[in-house]
Amino acid sequence: MDPVPQPDPDLLIDFNDVTVRRSGHTLVGPVTWQVELDERWVVLGPNGAGKTSLLRMAAAEMYPTSGTANLLGETLGKVDMSELRPRIGLSSAAVASRIPRDETVSDLVVSAGYAVLGRWRERYDEMDTDRAVDVLESLGAEHLSDRAYGTLSEGERKRVLIARALMTDPELLLLDEPAAGLDLGGREELVERLGDLASDPDAPATVLVTHHVEEIPAGFTHAMLLNEGSVVSQGLLTDVLTSENLSEAFRQSITLDQIDGRYFARRSARFGRHRTR
Repeated sequence: MDPVPQPDPDLLIDFNDVTVRRSGHTLVGPVTWQVELDERWVVLGPNGAGKTSLLRMAAAEMYPTSGTANLLGETLGKVDMSELRPRIGLSSAAVASRIPRDETVSDLVVSAGYAVLGRWRERYDEMDTDRAVDVLESLGAEHLSDRAYGTLSEGERKRVLIARALMTDPELLLLDEPAAGLDLGGREELVERLGDLASDPDAPATVLVTHHVEEIPAGFTHAMLLNEGSVVSQGLLTDVLTSENLSEAFRQSITLDQIDGRYFARRSARFGRHRTR
């Protein structure tokens, strides 16, 4: 019998033919995907493409139905998931929905060290509070420290959630549609902040899920395109992000432009074989 391959410690995400099925329906897969230490990935696709399911596996929140999912050198199903989660920073709508509206921003960020939402009687030392100040400052949100979360604008909430995700100095940072619901100004400010983070050599490996190429920050290195749970293309961002691949993923003809390191997409005048049904 061939020996079972061991997880590669140099791969933060190492998925091999992973599939997620629910009620006989395949949500994602089979997907084979590897993320290394210094990579910044964007996962793109239409609604229902399987992006959130893929990210939940990467966040140690979901087991694959089949295949092998290795995270941070451990195999899901052979490790206590609660031991992995503190090593992974996650910003998502699911996290945001559980935050008490009266929670102060400083408490929201610092309490990530205990993986709780809603500070109670935990005690934090000066190093923890200094770290919280630093991550808020890196996202231009230090002035929000004493504000209640419920009083923040949508853009401010997004930046605070990312600061919380960075609080524990994670090895892997996962951002699920961080620009969703933002106006143009809020989106552009957030994208710029994420671009600064991507260019920081000490920042964790990052995976950003989005529907829109306009939300891809400068400095991202790799991309995966999904459609109906299957991979259309993955690899280096410049190889994957093409008009042809986007047209395949979104099932209509898309024209892609690149200006000053940013991407912009629009529907082509001629639909060709990707005409919308």
